Amino acid sequence: MNSPLDLNRVLQVLKDVLSNKGASGLHEPQFNGNEWEYVKECLDTGWVSSVGRFVELFEAKLEEYTGVKYAVATVNGTAALHICLKLAGVEPGDEVFVPALTFVATANAVTYCGAVPHFVDIDINTLGIDSHKLADYLKENARVGPQGCFNMITGRRIKAVIPMHTFGHPVDIDPLMEICEKFRLEMIEDAAEALGSLYKGRHAGNFGIASALSFNGNKIITTGGGGAILTNQKPLALLAKHLTTTAKKPHQWFFVHDMVGYNYRLPNINAALGCAQIEQLPDFLNTKRMLASKYLTSFKCVDGITVFEEPPYARSNYWLNTLILDEGHENQLDKLIEMSNEMGISTRPVWRLLSRLQMFSSCPRMNLVTAESLEGRIINLPSSATLGEGYEKT
Repeated sequence: MNSPLDLNRVLQVLKDVLSNKGASGLHEPQFNGNEWEYVKECLDTGWVSSVGRFVELFEAKLEEYTGVKYAVATVNGTAALHICLKLAGVEPGDEVFVPALTFVATANAVTYCGAVPHFVDIDINTLGIDSHKLADYLKENARVGPQGCFNMITGRRIKAVIPMHTFGHPVDIDPLMEICEKFRLEMIEDAAEALGSLYKGRHAGNFGIASALSFNGNKIITTGGGGAILTNQKPLALLAKHLTTTAKKPHQWFFVHDMVGYNYRLPNINAALGCAQIEQLPDFLNTKRMLASKYLTSFKCVDGITVFEEPPYARSNYWLNTLILDEGHENQLDKLIEMSNEMGISTRPVWRLLSRLQMFSSCPRMNLVTAESLEGRIINLPSSATLGEGYEKT
């Protein structure tokens, strides 16, 4: 039995790291660039909706930064993920592998397609999908035939897998790609939290048939609300842009729509904000990695708790820094979060496992022992880029 965690010691280290740093919200936006200038241009010209120069400029900047050939800006990350699933051919009644430990939007997007989330366990070393456990699970429970991969228990087709780069840490992609090839699955990366993160030197979002980014107010760069679809396949990029623009065929005045589409394009005024933000992204990444390094160093002296560190194959954006309590300290998680927030330091637990939410309680799942253990042991720490200023680079 572990001795009780010294909560006062944990809080003191947290205070020391954040001392003289001003705001200690979980992840606050930073506007020190051309935001006012670009947004004012939208207001002055009247181009504030989904047409305007900043939309395409923002897409071009995303393509340049990530190395992905095509980016399509959307109103939010969930909309981007929904369209990614449509591009992958997910149909009503299909199953899609989703990590049990992820934000609810990952599973919600699956249900928008009429498909069924199938929850899989995570790897404690990556906080993403456990590829080895998934491979074993598929060997026992799936069959592959001319029509694809089928769940031998439910009889449904398993069409895709959505690896999510948790808190910005890239999941181990290579073994997942091998699984997808062997079992005829499409890979869709949920890279909502991973802008600026690299897997073996290549930017996250480059590996699946398509991927989704988010630019919510708490992300590493923000457009207020917003997201993007990334893909390296031109036909998919064209289809994505068509679907997100209500599937309207181009014409100067006629309104002709040739399929069911979605009003998912990012407004120009939001894209203007994004253009200013992405110009500052390298600086944001530097200061966030400084903060992560400070957390890692400072908490080494505290027993019973560990700061999660990027996997060895990756370079993470450290979107959210993460403390993991040792097994046996789960009963102190709520108290630690309560005490820190009372001090004005924003901390939060990880999301409730999707398999435990009422609307997903009947969905298929594998054994989720790792996710269930970590659910009660993860705490996210203040991670705004400004908090890393003045610390050493890594």
